[in-house]
Amino acid sequence: MQRSKRLKQIASITILLVTAALFTYYFSTHPELWTQLQSIPRGVFITVLLLNFCVVIALGFVLMATIKLCNISLGPHESILVTMYSSIINFFGPLQSGPAFRAVYFKKKHNLKIKDYTLATFVYYFLFGGFSGLFLVSGLLGWWMLPLSALGIVLVVLALRTSPNLFSRLQRFSLKAFGYLALATLLQVVIMSIIYFVELRSIDSSISFGQVAVYTGAANFALFVSITPGAIGFREAFLVFSEHLHNISYQTIIAANVIDRSMYIVLLLILSVVIFGTHASRKISLKSTTK
Repeated sequence: MQRSKRLKQIASITILLVTAALFTYYFSTHPELWTQLQSIPRGVFITVLLLNFCVVIALGFVLMATIKLCNISLGPHESILVTMYSSIINFFGPLQSGPAFRAVYFKKKHNLKIKDYTLATFVYYFLFGGFSGLFLVSGLLGWWMLPLSALGIVLVVLALRTSPNLFSRLQRFSLKAFGYLALATLLQVVIMSIIYFVELRSIDSSISFGQVAVYTGAANFALFVSITPGAIGFREAFLVFSEHLHNISYQTIIAANVIDRSMYIVLLLILSVVIFGTHASRKISLKSTTK
């Protein structure tokens, strides 16, 4: 037992050390990052950084609601820590490593079956894709996308409640948790759109929030097909291909994404420092609660 505990502590420390080494390597191989950061106006820097922390909190709520679908309660502190860990792992790890990390973590820590977590995650992806799709077509719908979003949630809930043969496995999920997940996901998408709005307006003050809503939808859909950290390259391609929808120029897209990528690296660096400072590795060690 002692040996197993020691091995887990060593594994946790190793993860943190590897993360620190990856950040050191990333900064040493991307010296232009410092130049990019220095060129960002201070007000934009602080605003975007604070909004990125709000996204982390929103993702923490998303994770809590996702796990709640499987009838497992997750505290806010644990949820935020797991979100921070998976954000870092997802950026530096191969492909989309974050969801895989969370699946293994909840299997070990809360005895949650991977297939159940995977299904719950697909419910989140469905909501994320649905809201992103509404944002993408908001150029045609205008502010009608908000009541349509609410109507869509109500219709899905009613379908799950009244149709005994529809998504039979999904019916095991709590409808209340589904509602929480829908609200948390919408909050995430809205905050992301505000981040893009601040970044784009710092470059072109004539850009409207309606344009940014379409831009947000296109940027979010890139996450579904990306195989690079943070959808680097894929997101920019999606935004350029959808230029006829949001009418934001190629030059503005590139400049805004330089700001966004730089700020995201700073966010991950701060999250790593927080993890080190709070000894999070001990608090979320992969120790099964069933033992």
